Amino acid sequence: MKKVLVTGADGFIGSHLTESLLEKGYDVKAFVYYNSFNNWGWLDTLPKEKLDQIEIFAGDVRDPNGVREAMKGVEGVFHLAALIAIPFSYHSPDSYVDTNIKGTLNVLQAARELETERIMVTSTSEVYGTAQYVPIDEKHPYQGQSPYSATKIGADRLAESFYRSFNLPVSIVRPFNTYGPRQSARAVIPTIISQLLAGKEEIKLGSLTPTRDFNYVKDTAAGFIAIAESDRTIGQEINIATQQEISIGELAHEIISQINPNAKIVCDEQRLRPEKSEVNRLLGANAKIKKLTDWKQQYTFEQGIAETIEWIRHHMDAYKTDIYNV
Repeated sequence: MKKVLVTGADGFIGSHLTESLLEKGYDVKAFVYYNSFNNWGWLDTLPKEKLDQIEIFAGDVRDPNGVREAMKGVEGVFHLAALIAIPFSYHSPDSYVDTNIKGTLNVLQAARELETERIMVTSTSEVYGTAQYVPIDEKHPYQGQSPYSATKIGADRLAESFYRSFNLPVSIVRPFNTYGPRQSARAVIPTIISQLLAGKEEIKLGSLTPTRDFNYVKDTAAGFIAIAESDRTIGQEINIATQQEISIGELAHEIISQINPNAKIVCDEQRLRPEKSEVNRLLGANAKIKKLTDWKQQYTFEQGIAETIEWIRHHMDAYKTDIYNV
């Protein structure tokens, strides 16, 4: 499998995965979201020598014709394109069904028609909801605690059905909370860092008690590739997790101590999830990925945070720190 397509290549994880695939010698076609400005998202920030190696396909995963066209001539597909913001899913759930469920169906249908050798469908730890036990392994029940997580559960089950019904060589890749350079302030770590670097003395956050298992983005990208390169992962759903957790409050205090120890945290009501929708604990098991692939975590949390702070420090123009980024 040398020629691969990455959907969502213009996004946070997708752009890092695209770079990692290039570094490993893959021939990469990048599916970016079509817009009249010809903006390729984070791929626009890559050095010209890297960008020249990538074939760009601008389209929309909601359109089955464009998806099929993009997938012609590729041996493998990493399907990352999705709507991911949970607060946005509260008021616009239809768009999540269209993009996350229908978009995934379009990829699966095209893969079946074109006899694509390998398909990686991206899941999320949010499909598990609040942990019923820890560490959360792949047998944990699914809980649709937001319209976002519900659509990702639906997409995962479609992928499973295509494996079971049509023997499609698909793997469901389930990263826990990924962070790192290029992540938007939709996520908590860039929210904290960008407010601090903007000189804010009061850091606005939602609930501080939930815990998360944070993956550095380069480790997440390596997990995708390791899963794709192992035949033992076909028909499987596999966590990418560190098997360590930290609360949002502890995380915030750690970052504050590194950037501005005088800053304090204030609760911003609009950032709180509805009570039954808040996922209170996510701590992932990584035994399965370690058993089926050669993946192992390369970055400590401290290293990942340091690299993220440094990147955001030089890209503050990408953040609107005075508003709540839904």
